[in-house]
Amino acid sequence: MHRRGVGAGAIAKKKLAEAKYKERGTVLAEDQIAQMSKQLETFKTHLEEFATGKGFWSEMLGVGDFYYELGVQIIEVCLALKHRNGGLITLDELHQRVLKGRGKFAQDVSQDDLVRAIKKLKAMGNGFGMIPVGGSYLVQSVPAELNMDHTVVLQLAEKKGYVTVSEIKESLKWETERAGHVLDHLLKEGLAWLDTQASGESQYWLPALFSELSSQDVTPEEANQMVP
Repeated sequence: MHRRGVGAGAIAKKKLAEAKYKERGTVLAEDQIAQMSKQLETFKTHLEEFATGKGFWSEMLGVGDFYYELGVQIIEVCLALKHRNGGLITLDELHQRVLKGRGKFAQDVSQDDLVRAIKKLKAMGNGFGMIPVGGSYLVQSVPAELNMDHTVVLQLAEKKGYVTVSEIKESLKWETERAGHVLDHLLKEGLAWLDTQASGESQYWLPALFSELSSQDVTPEEANQMVP
């Protein structure tokens, strides 16, 4: 059966979610956003200094000019989107935005290149990391303690962009308390927002996964279910 692109309902839901997340300052406090910005800006400055100084860090980490440049670009993308996604972005979206920023005449960059660059950023100890989700990765660009429970919930939310307590309990066979603890942590870290007006049960949306909804094929039934 032929599957068409994402429906108008899903796109409307995505836009509503992004606007809601950006406008409501309840999830990510302004001082936390300012702290994230400062951390990433400081790291970017240090990375640029390493690029000119080379020496010890270059030898220890095996970072050449290409990865210095790529590391700075990754940080710039993460900085630009932190207000929307709280510091999580899919590897696919990061790749698209890095390519767009480099221009068509720049040296090509693969997702493997991004993975290598992120691993080098992680080695410098500034909160960067990767979370396996749906055969790819979510890239974490800010310090946030995420354990295996958080990772599993992110993986569960990958297909729809959100998850509910009931879905977690049914899929993972968890108690309500465990599910609530994980979701509360994601809210606190600014990695999720809570939609209490959803029909039925409250939905926990993951902004980092919004872009995936518009690029994936979904059935008309799935699209209709996402109409606000």
